[in-house]
This record gives sequence, structure tokens and C-alpha cells, in this order.
Amino acid sequence: MKTILVRPVAKNRSRAIVQVGPLRLPAALGRSGRTSRKREGDGATPIAAMPLLHGFLRGDRLRAPASGLSLRRIRPSMLWCDAPSHPSYNRLVRAPFRPSHEEMRRADELYDICLVLDWNVTSRRRHCGSAIFFHLARPGYEPTAGCIAVARRDMLRILPHLRRGTTVRVL
Repeated sequence: MKTILVRPVAKNRSRAIVQVGPLRLPAALGRSGRTSRKREGDGATPIAAMPLLHGFLRGDRLRAPASGLSLRRIRPSMLWCDAPSHPSYNRLVRAPFRPSHEEMRRADELYDICLVLDWNVTSRRRHCGSAIFFHLARPGYEPTAGCIAVARRDMLRILPHLRRGTTVRVL
């Protein structure tokens, strides 16, 4: 699969349809909808073409699914830095870590499968948004903090078709 399209749903800015080949799957977007001017903490999903880089998996909760994308097992010490002034901004870091961060090993199931999108990763700019992931959705597709989220069953259906460089294009 070369491109995954993410199309907004009319009348609900935090919902979308993810198109993977012939499949059309419901998804959640950021609580602020989509934006072409992404900023740290704005709660919006960037309107952009973002290649998949790699992923993370809660191996203690599920077996590694078939995928052409590298999936790394999440350890308790894994954190993601979201402090724009820190040199590790928008990077995986290890606990203990004092600056602002997000835990990768969450109590809920959102990051049981978590794919890293190349938004502000390979070429970073301070305050332009961090941790834009393609992950699992909350019940009822509640809004995310800016990520794209699908149901676990849908993620498991599409994972075998994903590779590093597959582009997720938010329209």
C-alpha cells in the first residue's frame, strides 16, 4: 500500500473515513479537527502527507501482528518528549525524564498498536506539534489530541499492507 487517505466527515470535525485500498474505515481525529497550521497542544490533526516511519506494540497485551512495518515492543521506560524547548522534542526518550512527555505504555489500550507518522520528526521545528500517531481509537471514536485513530480490528486488518514510507494523507 502506497497511500492511505484520511477524509473528514461532514458535520463532525473530529471524525474521518480512512481509505486503505477498497476499505473505508471510521476514524477519530483531533478534538479541534484538522489544520494546515499545526502547533503544539492545539488538539488538531495536521492536513498533510505523512509517511509511516515505524511502530510500537504492547507485546504484553497482544502478539505481534503481521506487518511490513517495523513494530518495537513498548517498555515501561519508554516516553515521548513533547517539550518544545528540549533537545529531544518529538523523540522517544527513557524514564526518568522530567520535561513534558507522554507515556508510551499507557493504562488504556490506545497505544497497544501505535504507528509513528513523520510529522515534525525527520525535520523538526519547535512548537509545530509532536507525537502525531496512527493508533487505536477510544470507544465511540472519541476525539484524539491530534492523532488519527481506528478500531483495533481495523488496525489489524490494514497492518499487513503497511510498509515504511506508506503515506498517510490527511485531506
